[in-house]
Amino acid sequence: LFYAANTKGALPDIVAFAEIENGFVLKRLLSETALRKTEYRIVHYDSKDHRGIDVGLLYNASSLKLVASTPLKIPVDSTRDILLAQFITLNQDSLAVLVNHFPSKYGASEKDDSRTAAAERLLEICDSLENTGWKDILALGDFNEQPDEEASMQLSSKFSNLALAIKPGNGTIKFNGRWELIDQAFVSNSLADNSSFEILYPPFLLEKDNTHSGLKPRRTYIGPRYNAGISDHLPVCVTLH
Repeated sequence: LFYAANTKGALPDIVAFAEIENGFVLKRLLSETALRKTEYRIVHYDSKDHRGIDVGLLYNASSLKLVASTPLKIPVDSTRDILLAQFITLNQDSLAVLVNHFPSKYGASEKDDSRTAAAERLLEICDSLENTGWKDILALGDFNEQPDEEASMQLSSKFSNLALAIKPGNGTIKFNGRWELIDQAFVSNSLADNSSFEILYPPFLLEKDNTHSGLKPRRTYIGPRYNAGISDHLPVCVTLH
């Protein structure tokens, strides 16, 4: 989960999801929870990911006007599309949001160019947006790399990585007892000075790490066993001014 909000304590203007099964889960979220009383609307497209994983987002129609949205392919077989949603705010500012879930490292060879190819595609999209007048851009999601790895560094050559504000040793996912920061947010330079990024650690998303020390995210399944958790990733909060 990723949040972009103008005011802390208020409902997020945008809630972005890097890994959902389909649009039906978003519809249930808005119809079967307290969110049914809000002005949230859905942006989602089915992808060709071989595991059935999509990205999507909710936006608050009382604070944002959606003017366009589309899924954008990346040159990697059977993976998630990049979701582009373009908004106008109440102040008549424009904001382009790109939700990403880059190819996984699972089963990858030592040299894997799939995430660098995804990063190149994302940069191409951002160049096109800027050339058509969309200067304020937020690209966020699960990049399956940490900030100092190749694809993330590619993106940092053009945009500001807000996740660099997180102290080393902290992260959104725990792998072999170590926290990794693979959920990140990149913003155009016009937004960088007045934006912030933080990881959220609500207790109900955590459980004791019996294999290693400390806590870990409480995931939904551990292999075939239902674990009654929400996600193996922690959410982050992105605040834009």
